[in-house]
Amino acid sequence: MNQHTSICPFTLAACAEMLFRDLPIVERVRKLDAMGFQVEIWDWTRHNIDALANTGATFSSMTGYIEGTLGDKEGADRLVETAKESIAVAKRLGIPRLNLHGTGLNGKGLPLKPSDRITGAMWICAHDTLTRLADLGRQHDVTFVLENLNTQVDHPGVPFARAEDVLELVANVDRPEVRIMLDLYHAQIGEGNLIELVHRCGPYIGEIQVADVPGRFEPGSGEIHYPAIARALDRMGYRGTVGFEGWASGDDTSALRRFRDTFTFHH
Repeated sequence: MNQHTSICPFTLAACAEMLFRDLPIVERVRKLDAMGFQVEIWDWTRHNIDALANTGATFSSMTGYIEGTLGDKEGADRLVETAKESIAVAKRLGIPRLNLHGTGLNGKGLPLKPSDRITGAMWICAHDTLTRLADLGRQHDVTFVLENLNTQVDHPGVPFARAEDVLELVANVDRPEVRIMLDLYHAQIGEGNLIELVHRCGPYIGEIQVADVPGRFEPGSGEIHYPAIARALDRMGYRGTVGFEGWASGDDTSALRRFRDTFTFHH
């Protein structure tokens, strides 16, 4: 008799901001938790933290600042200040990873401080800012993860958005408390060559986020061959979190099933 086994070598998470949107956020969190997923949230200032804590869910990541920017002194001070507030919330929810972007984003994902080019002074400031955040991370036992974004479709004008830039910054800071939130949806639009990218970022990955292109729907709905990426991650020994940060192309439950199946190996 053939015994078929299924193994998922990764921890799977899903974004409560983008799924089951007909439910209040606390119910979304409960639902994802009941389905066996860890839960990602974005801007914690919009949520009732006590209610989220009472769900008993395991949270994978959240936005790690309220406002600020990496590449200029005033914005950096504000970023670090609001990162401290965010750490306190992350501690209450047991969240290990705090997500960062090159600059604060508005409700539509557009930069509050757009930049059409990154100057040398901005690079130096960003490096210093991430070092300050690494010190905070070490003090409070959390990891700050810098996310790559695409500037073509969703986030025009965001500085340090390309995976290439994020890798360069994180590798140069070279502190375990600062890692990459490698978003493969954004990377496919901006840069492509995903398996090569995953290998280059390997030592610096804090978490991987996925969604398909076009549309930012679940894996299997578009052009990215996620089963090959899952195998590449497995072969390189990645055992961290893979988060579905996308919309459902149809039914939310089916989208989550499809996501789980893509990152599960059937023997």
